[in-house]
Amino acid sequence: MRICIVGAGAIGGMLGARLALAGNVVSLIARGVHLQAIRDNGLTLIGEDGTQQVAHPDCVTDTIEAAGRQELVILAMKAHQVAAVAPQLHALLDPATPVVTMQNGIPWWYFHGLGGPLEGTALSSVDPDGAIARHIPVERVIGSVVYPASEVIRPGVIRIVEGNRFSLGTPDGTESPAVLAVSGAFKAAGFRAPIIRDIRSEIWLKVWGNLSFNPISALTHATLEDICLYAPTRALAASMMAEAQTIGEKLGVRFKVSLEKRIAGAQAVGQHKTSMLQDVENGRPLELQALVGSVAELGRITGTPTPTIDAVWALASLLARNLQTHHAQVRLS
Repeated sequence: MRICIVGAGAIGGMLGARLALAGNVVSLIARGVHLQAIRDNGLTLIGEDGTQQVAHPDCVTDTIEAAGRQELVILAMKAHQVAAVAPQLHALLDPATPVVTMQNGIPWWYFHGLGGPLEGTALSSVDPDGAIARHIPVERVIGSVVYPASEVIRPGVIRIVEGNRFSLGTPDGTESPAVLAVSGAFKAAGFRAPIIRDIRSEIWLKVWGNLSFNPISALTHATLEDICLYAPTRALAASMMAEAQTIGEKLGVRFKVSLEKRIAGAQAVGQHKTSMLQDVENGRPLELQALVGSVAELGRITGTPTPTIDAVWALASLLARNLQTHHAQVRLS
C-alpha cells in the first residue's frame, strides 16, 4: 500500500517505520535535522525491549506535493498544525484515498455523521475558519485513538515507551472497505488496530485524561504520578473530568470506566511527562484548543457549566501566550 504520513515525529515516525518494514511504500513528511537524519541513515526504531530496527522509507521530504498520490494518508501531527497543511493535502489524494486523523482531543469532524440536532455543527476551537473541513471531506475521514507512547530521542531515532494499539472508526460508525483496509495494514505491521463503531466514546476516554493531566502538568511541571499522588491536584483533575463527563453523557457518550479508575490508570503510568509538559520544556506551541478549549466549547453547546475547566484553561492559555511571546521554554532544574 502507498502510505504517506504527514508529521513523522514520535508517533508518525514509529508508525511509518513499522509500516515500511512490513513492506508498504511509505512516504514521510518531516522537517529539519530529523528529516536529514532519516534521509542519511534511515529511521531507527528502538522497541520497548531495546531491540533496534532501521527502516528506509521510499520518500522522505518536507514538501507534501513531492510525495505524490497515495492509497492512504495519515495525519500524525498535533491538532493545531492540521489547518496549515490541509490546503496542500489534495496533492496526495486519489478519488478513494482515506485520511486517518490521529490528533488528540475532540476532532473537527465530531458532529459529522453523528445525526441528531447537532449534525454538522462546526467546532471553532479546533477549526476556527473552517479550513480543515473545506479541504478534507468528511467522507474520507477515519478517526483514530492513539495509545502508544514514543519519543524522538535524537534526529532519526525513535524510542517506543509503551503500547501498540490504534483504535479506528469512521464518523458514521460504518465498517467501510477503507477502514477494513487500514486496520489490515496496521495489523500486518504489528499493531493492534480494532475497528470501533462508537469511536467518539473511545475518543472521550482519552480526552477525559488529556484535558486535565496535560494542562495541570504544564502548569506545575509534575508527572502523571505526581499529579495523582498529590491530593489537591488529584482533586483538581477529578473536578475537570467530572465536568467533562457530564458534557459527554449529554452527547450520548458511554464512559466504560469510572472516573477513579481512569485516574488510577494515569497514576500507574508513573513518572511520565505529558506531551504538553514536554512542549513547555522545549518552547513549542501547546495543544490547548483541541484538548481543553474544545471541551469548554462543547460545554457551551450543551449548556453545561465548566468552571474548573475554564479556570485551568485560562491559566494554561496565558502560559502558552507568554512562551510564544518571549520565544521561551521553561524547565525545572
